Amino acid sequence: MSYTGTYDGKIFHNPSNKFCIVIVKTADTAIPEQARDKRRYKDHLIRFTAVGYEIPMTDAVELELEGEWVNGKYGMQLQVEQWREIVPRTKEGVLSYLGSGLIKGIGEKTAAEIVAKFGTNTLDILEKHPERLLEVRGITENKLEDIRTSFAESRMLRDIMTLLAPFKLTPKTALKIYQHFGPACLDILKKSPFELCQIPGFGFRRVDAIVRKTDNRPRDPMRIRGALHCTLDEAKGKQGHLFLGREELCKAAFKMLNEKIPLPEMRVRQEEVGRELDAMILGGSVVSMRDSIYHPNAFAQEDETASRIARLLAEERPQAKDITAIIEAVRAEQGLRTSGKQEAAVRTAFLYNLSIITGSPGTGKTTVLKIILEVYRRMHPDRKIVLMAPTGRASRRMAESTGFDGACTLHSGLGLVSEEDEGSRGRKKDSLDADLVIVDEFSMVDMWLAGKFFPALKEGAKTVLVGDPDQLPSVGAGNVFKELIQCGLVPVTVLDEVFRQAKDSLIAHNARFIHDGSTKLYYGDDFQFLSCDSQADAAAIIEKYCQEIKSNGIEHVQILSPFRTEGAASSDHLNAAIREIVNPFQSTEDEIRVGSKTFRVGDRIMQTKNTDKVSNGDLGFIRYVEDTPEGKRIGLDFGEDRSLEYGMEDLVNLDLAYATTIHKAMGSEYDIVLMPVLKAHYIMLYRNLLYTGITRAKKRVVLAGEKSVLFMAIHKNEISRRNTLLGERICLYYKAYARSAGIAVPGFLEEKLKAAG
Repeated sequence: MSYTGTYDGKIFHNPSNKFCIVIVKTADTAIPEQARDKRRYKDHLIRFTAVGYEIPMTDAVELELEGEWVNGKYGMQLQVEQWREIVPRTKEGVLSYLGSGLIKGIGEKTAAEIVAKFGTNTLDILEKHPERLLEVRGITENKLEDIRTSFAESRMLRDIMTLLAPFKLTPKTALKIYQHFGPACLDILKKSPFELCQIPGFGFRRVDAIVRKTDNRPRDPMRIRGALHCTLDEAKGKQGHLFLGREELCKAAFKMLNEKIPLPEMRVRQEEVGRELDAMILGGSVVSMRDSIYHPNAFAQEDETASRIARLLAEERPQAKDITAIIEAVRAEQGLRTSGKQEAAVRTAFLYNLSIITGSPGTGKTTVLKIILEVYRRMHPDRKIVLMAPTGRASRRMAESTGFDGACTLHSGLGLVSEEDEGSRGRKKDSLDADLVIVDEFSMVDMWLAGKFFPALKEGAKTVLVGDPDQLPSVGAGNVFKELIQCGLVPVTVLDEVFRQAKDSLIAHNARFIHDGSTKLYYGDDFQFLSCDSQADAAAIIEKYCQEIKSNGIEHVQILSPFRTEGAASSDHLNAAIREIVNPFQSTEDEIRVGSKTFRVGDRIMQTKNTDKVSNGDLGFIRYVEDTPEGKRIGLDFGEDRSLEYGMEDLVNLDLAYATTIHKAMGSEYDIVLMPVLKAHYIMLYRNLLYTGITRAKKRVVLAGEKSVLFMAIHKNEISRRNTLLGERICLYYKAYARSAGIAVPGFLEEKLKAAG
């Protein structure tokens, strides 16, 4: 049902995704009584609340709002699905609309000039002949382009949202569609909405459910193509695969296409799926390499990254200098003792342009990095060094442990935001201006990030990658670190001796035992087991958490759960329960709600998105909530002199953080870690997840659950099989580059490529 009214005020607005809550005034008596504001107004108009995306916040136009009434915590509100502006066709109405700020490049003065020139025909000029705006004084070619783009984009987004209203689109998603298909998007979507399946996040099932209500042609070729695209997307997002084998892809798409088709004669046949896949390969919408089927962007990322790494390995290196005396001097001055493998890691970093150092906690990786940095500074005092890591916490920890200030995240160092936002907001850099680059926690790097990192390295730069391949693989698709190690061309030093500073640490020893699949763990003050036999005993975990924060401080204790949402011992449920104990409700002034999230002054929180000032995974506290003329402001303390102030729109990037998931904790360290090990979590519990969880702790680990479950998880070694040909392609490119440069191709490489076919 639709209602007509005028904007009267803003309750909430998120500029990043255009979501807003507004007050609308109207004379329409069809507004339900329970939705009306109970206060009386001098104009005798009815006020109600509307919730939606990009609703124009100006009273210069009348609004026609279409949607449904929803009764929630804050009363009855109109959930707006579509809206349109009704601009009065008078000079005054058009002037008010243009001067409202809705169109970029037109302010009040320019609006007056335009209306003086074109009168009531202004909107027709804007839509059909925008070039005539150059006749108006003060409008240049550049300003015209801003006006044309803003007006056309807003109209196009509105038309897309109207056409695809059943999909409940946000403007951000509509913008993605516009950016993907360009100006022809409306025509494409009218003729074949299954094209939407090419866009990440627009799943086949979502599109199919809507399309089949109005156009039930289950064997439509575009429907089959949509299912193939969706199968590739799901394999990438859920299993981390960069490709699927042809047979596997066709089988999965065939099953998806027919799972809700009751009549056999209407079901898609296997040969039809294969035929459409062949057409997609010929048309370039997917790439086939030896029956491995990729999305074109995934293929390009893997191929270009392999080529750059191979070129890096084949680069001619200057003759190595003898650094023995410098190493000895650095060790003596810093009081460091090193093993043979640690010294080998240092020498390898100076012999090759690309090298890898691996090892579990306590094996001396930090000592090696300190020596590499100091030796390099003495050898090349004028050259630039950059330390990097995938997360802000890891980069700061790297800076602290090495004593080197120039550490940053990979995203900030490369000028990136995220793969999802790359098209609209990425700040692309030509190269990374550094002569020595060291990257820690490299096992967290996925193919997309590797595809940005390696091409950014300048020619001749030395690169050292540090990490632990036995931890969980990257969240994003690909298995870059393992592929680099296993390709056999990158020099790798494995540090496997636990050093004196960690000799008494049961964490380091037990990490090694778990890695080796042994259940003969040692227990003591720094590695404890708390017996619990069900998720109902999450109370025991909460009680232990409260004891630990009382003794050690809340900033030093972290719960890591295998699950985020399922069960009482999941991170979400633990957060809610713990918050009511350690930070109970005090007053409405100290509490703030955004969507389904509620925050209070004093809450421990985690940032969930990279920004210029704070990184994904950073932990902090809410210090205050204040009302200002610009709206509510929230004070945050992320430690280390990083105090920030957020608006309401920024809170969507925060989560409570008394507990978090093991996956989310990758790249972080905490003094004390509590981790549930329960039967209900068994599906997620396996060796490298346990290993990752306990190696996040610096001083103490407390496991809570049943030892039988712990032992089963240690024996359950999940081999992370991710479809990727990065290592093989590195070998192929290296062979080609080596031959062209007159470099001998190693014998093992010929055998490896022969075996791969």
